[in-house]
Amino acid sequence: MMRWIYWSGWMLFRSAFRSLFKLRVKHKERLLTEGPVLVVSNHESFLDPPLIGTLYDDEMVFLARKTLFRGVTKWLYPQWNAVPVDQEKPDMSSLKAIIRELKNGNRVLVFPEGARTLDGELGEAQPGVGLIAAKAGVPVQPIRIRGAREALPRGSGRMRLARIEVTVGPPIDLKAEGLAGGKDKDAYKKIADRLMAAIAEL
Repeated sequence: MMRWIYWSGWMLFRSAFRSLFKLRVKHKERLLTEGPVLVVSNHESFLDPPLIGTLYDDEMVFLARKTLFRGVTKWLYPQWNAVPVDQEKPDMSSLKAIIRELKNGNRVLVFPEGARTLDGELGEAQPGVGLIAAKAGVPVQPIRIRGAREALPRGSGRMRLARIEVTVGPPIDLKAEGLAGGKDKDAYKKIADRLMAAIAEL
């Protein structure tokens, strides 16, 4: 079930992605639609969070830069399940909030690169996503986005018509792969690199 304010945004973006950007989703049958899931994706554009949100028929939790919570969005973003993150001074509070959401049974979207790409190439994964995955102990769903950068590049305020494609990867069970036991930065970085590699393979 979706709350009406979430549903209204979901409907708006879903219609836009289908009509304006001719969204194509490959391997949608791989989506984990029940229980807590850590969704990890490459980051091309501001369009990415609502784009991935429209793949599901119920609500999920997103991360958003703390600086975006101003004016009307200070009220709206929390209604859309956005968790503020301070990119300039990252701390454990945001990571703990994400882990708490996952342990409460929610689906959460995280971008391992931490920032939108400038040139379209995949960036390096940050160890924080490895920490989240290790501590939460939930399945991980890798997703690859293509075309969102062409539709709304970083640094541009003008939308462009471009074909967007999303590829859903097979779920990852870190415990089964022997990656869930580490409790230090090196272990978290290894997990983060594994997740980024899964995205790159799509």
